[in-house]
Amino acid sequence: MNTSNPVLSNNVFSQFGYGTRSDSMTMQGTVVKTFVLLLCAMLTAGYTWIKFFQSGANPDSVTTLMWVGVLGGFALAIVTTFKKEWAPVTSIFYALFEGLFIGALSAILEHQFKGIAIQAAGLTFGVLFTMLAVYQAGWIQVTDKFRFGVVAATGGIALFYIISLGLSFFGIQIPYLFGNGLIGIGFSVLVVGLAALNLVLDFDFIEKGVRANVPKYMEWYGAFALMVTLVWLYIEVLRLLSKLRSRD
Repeated sequence: MNTSNPVLSNNVFSQFGYGTRSDSMTMQGTVVKTFVLLLCAMLTAGYTWIKFFQSGANPDSVTTLMWVGVLGGFALAIVTTFKKEWAPVTSIFYALFEGLFIGALSAILEHQFKGIAIQAAGLTFGVLFTMLAVYQAGWIQVTDKFRFGVVAATGGIALFYIISLGLSFFGIQIPYLFGNGLIGIGFSVLVVGLAALNLVLDFDFIEKGVRANVPKYMEWYGAFALMVTLVWLYIEVLRLLSKLRSRD
């Protein structure tokens, strides 16, 4: 059974034997590397943020950087997924590329809705620590049924986004779901909740990797996988807040 995070699946650790390693993956090491990736993302996000406002809040000044971030991040995510031993390098560049995108997107929305970026960041980290506490307390049990439900729902959302993106190239917009009406807001709340549940699966998966005593470089892979979910969660929180703020 796979997790709903595309870079985390239960067969990732199957190639490694169980045993005691002095240089094996640890929870502390994974946490430290997650913070490193967050700092990398913040670095490039700060660059595009400053560039946007120095240009007089002209979206064209960061459009190219946004696409570089999206395409570069996607390419590195694919590479890291299949070449996990490269994660100590590719995960850092992934975070740098994603920072370009989220920094530009945040700046554009900040220009429209004052204070939305800090609100989104605060809510994202709030959800992260809340779900971590919930997981550690054992309030959510990661059973096969739970995992399957999150996998199926996430796959459905991913498919929907792909279809809507394809239709947009033909000038076709799916009504209601991307608007600021009650249906659109409800949809965003649903997706944010789903992203939060992905964090629980990620925590569970990383914990299993630690127990399996997999190689040290898998700390970078675990941190990278968590970053994928956090980036998605932040973007969805931004989308939700922008819908709510546009109703004022």
